[in-house]
Amino acid sequence: MSELGKVDREFFDSHIYPRLGADRDDVRLGPQHGVDFAVIDVGDRTVVTATDPVFVMPSLGFERAAWFAFHVLMSDVAVSGIQPTHLSIDLNLPPEITDEEFEQVWKTFDAEATELGVNVVTGHTGRYAGCTYPMVGGGTVLGVGDPADLVRPDGARPGDRVLVTKGPAIEATGLLSIQFEELMRHDLAADEIAAATDRFDDMSPVRDALTAAAAGPVTAMHDATECGVFGGLYEMARAGGVHLDVETDSIPVQPGVEAACEFFDIDPWIAISEGTLLLTVAPEGVDSVLAALDDEGIPAAEAGVVSEGSGVTVDGEEINHPERDPFWATFEEYMGKLEDET
Repeated sequence: MSELGKVDREFFDSHIYPRLGADRDDVRLGPQHGVDFAVIDVGDRTVVTATDPVFVMPSLGFERAAWFAFHVLMSDVAVSGIQPTHLSIDLNLPPEITDEEFEQVWKTFDAEATELGVNVVTGHTGRYAGCTYPMVGGGTVLGVGDPADLVRPDGARPGDRVLVTKGPAIEATGLLSIQFEELMRHDLAADEIAAATDRFDDMSPVRDALTAAAAGPVTAMHDATECGVFGGLYEMARAGGVHLDVETDSIPVQPGVEAACEFFDIDPWIAISEGTLLLTVAPEGVDSVLAALDDEGIPAAEAGVVSEGSGVTVDGEEINHPERDPFWATFEEYMGKLEDET
């Protein structure tokens, strides 16, 4: 496990999945590699839950960094179609964070939680030696709702259509361009850099998921985080036991993405893309889902079809899971370049 980033399926299946403690009848959906959330039945209600790191990059500015950190936590529950409702959070803060900086972070969390209807119910906060940015803790989100509203990650069925919002490399473009804007000025025009940094505002799939689920019928949703669009499509196909046939020409690509990915020499289709929602929709629901997303100003398109079988075909060729996202190594490489320049 020397590689940076999320562990691959082989490591998960070998070291994590066999050891899950006691079996419980109330767990409807437990952990699987590439699946965003778990589901627990409590009486006549469904509880969706997911845990993620608290990811805070001070170079974004603490308010903007906190906005992104909050939405990363919310996104895995939102793709269940159930509204996030409760948050438990652990903040293991670096010793150098000031009270004023923390206040910016927490005020942003409070504002975003209030707007989304999420209550912070418990947690832990402290400064500790050895804790460093950007991973400064973890959070567990719950969504309590009607079982009828649940969109399972394994729900894709033959005949469904594949929809994609926003397109590839949203997070990779937004974060790398803001962090290394100074270096990009050597090779890219100001308008290309501005378009790339604007992608930061797209880095949440929460509104995408809740909007699509309400318009339905949506059969499965997944956010394209590590390993990007191609990795996410592969994980959706594996979860549902189906085959996905997708055309990249049909998928929207946002301004600045191509220029940024070329500059950083990363493949946009396998790069982390928090903010991009992958979903399968019953044929009769495609128009209503696309219309609802359009009403919210969220770019989206029908990009493929679900069929019997397994795996993913992209532009006529079978693909495998990328396994490793180029973002983390690129981030480390360019941090070194930035330090050399300064």
